[in-house]
Amino acid sequence: MKNIGLIAGNGRFPFLAAQEIKKSGDKVICIALKEEADPALEKICDKTYWFHMGKSQKIIDALKRENVKTVIMAGQVKHVRIYSLFNLDFRAAKLIASLVNKKTDTILGAIANEFKKDGIKLLPSHYYLKNFMAKKGLISGKKLSSSESKDVAFGFKIAKGIAGLDIGQTAVVKDRSVLAIESIEGTDECIKRAYKFGGKNAIVIKVAKPKQDFRFDVPVIGVRTIDVLKENKIRAMAVESGSTLILDKDELVKKANKAGVTIIAI
Repeated sequence: MKNIGLIAGNGRFPFLAAQEIKKSGDKVICIALKEEADPALEKICDKTYWFHMGKSQKIIDALKRENVKTVIMAGQVKHVRIYSLFNLDFRAAKLIASLVNKKTDTILGAIANEFKKDGIKLLPSHYYLKNFMAKKGLISGKKLSSSESKDVAFGFKIAKGIAGLDIGQTAVVKDRSVLAIESIEGTDECIKRAYKFGGKNAIVIKVAKPKQDFRFDVPVIGVRTIDVLKENKIRAMAVESGSTLILDKDELVKKANKAGVTIIAI
């Protein structure tokens, strides 16, 4: 039995990650990020510490104190918070100042290297959830029309393009026209913006980066995603098979079918 560190952001992902870690027979030492993580995590984790994400030294000290050698990151952290200069300790401030740019991958990669310096390995986020990865095919709803399939193919190229530039991982299209692409605001706000400009029946495409580092920022969809799709009258969502985590799949499929939203893995 090992102590596995779980750096938890918001959403369902940290809960499912904790459950799967415990199923494997290991203990969960949770680093719950203030203003992001759900307090209910304390009920499932074996031990929980609360820190602002900028308190890197305190986080590392807590993990070492608990004899944690491996860590996973799970859950969303608002990208605007990643760029905030508040609540940084000396180690984090020094790290940020040393970076050649402030891209998400650059920041998170540097954080992983800081862990490594202290003998802590950052595992892929889906390490304990490989069975949750999307498999190619129709997941919910009715089959796409020929025109909608063309939109998916068109949108996939757009999404992969912006993902390769580390801008975002989601594109929303309609009739081979781009309504919105994701940037720092996140997927949900991107979808809302697309509806504002393009109305109903748009297609959402969410992909992994061409050289995705699965230790962080892995594409994830869940029940909350369906709520956003329904609210913004989205016709369908395509995700990248083998690279996207589907959380609470049975509930997601049930809700998507009821909402008339097609989910497909390509």
